[in-house]
Amino acid sequence: MESLLQNITRVCFGASYAVALLLELAQMLNPRPVLRLLGLCFGGAGLVAHTIYLIVRQPTIAAPFGSLLLLAWVVAVFYFYGTLHHRGLAWAVFVLPLALILIGLSYAFTDGGSPEPRWFTGESFWGAIHGILLLLAFVGLSVGGVASVMYLAQARRLKSKALPGSGLRLLSLERLAQMNRRAVTWAFPLLTAGLLVGAILLAQHSDASPGFFSPRVLGTIGLWLAFLVLLYLRYLAHSSNRQLAILTLAAFGLLLVTLATNHPVVPGSRP
Repeated sequence: MESLLQNITRVCFGASYAVALLLELAQMLNPRPVLRLLGLCFGGAGLVAHTIYLIVRQPTIAAPFGSLLLLAWVVAVFYFYGTLHHRGLAWAVFVLPLALILIGLSYAFTDGGSPEPRWFTGESFWGAIHGILLLLAFVGLSVGGVASVMYLAQARRLKSKALPGSGLRLLSLERLAQMNRRAVTWAFPLLTAGLLVGAILLAQHSDASPGFFSPRVLGTIGLWLAFLVLLYLRYLAHSSNRQLAILTLAAFGLLLVTLATNHPVVPGSRP
């Protein structure tokens, strides 16, 4: 059994998510309950395999390989829950591509071997807190990014005066805008707290190079500034929901760049 679990690869759950997405697209073109059920079965199987993979491999979230796969797992949970909760809506069509993108990006990196204990296993309490806070903030931005894509798609659909019941079935513009605002609002304090804890940890590991000027640290600071701008535009400048959606997507792009870089206290991935 143990060797069977160790044979689970990214191809296993990545292919399951891809099949689930294809079935959802087929269900949109030719609505049939069996297609939705099959899609959920493949998506659920992928989520189980993904979970087992993370438990067995325990990749460090401080390195690109681990952080991309763990965030992809959270997005997959978001897809599965949302598909069950929002039946009849094109939920998977927007969420599953994000999970597949994150898994695909992980192929640019290798598993750096055994996990770095102070980041993943919690050997260092504050190291674990730092990683968890940033991960939750990144989840919030990912949710905001998905909601933003849905908002722009729904706005375009309404602008083209599509017939009711035709095309993509999505939440209302008001609910999508609210989802985006809430995701950014609760992610900002998590990111702020994570940055503060990370700054303390970096100060304790001053021998780490390049330290505070590493791409990942600078990228995270850039994300914090992007959040600050989004909150300013939302509560003080009263910008339109469309502008906020576009800026949230830009911030999500910065998140992907940040995830693709190593933390300064973790050695680079081996080729």
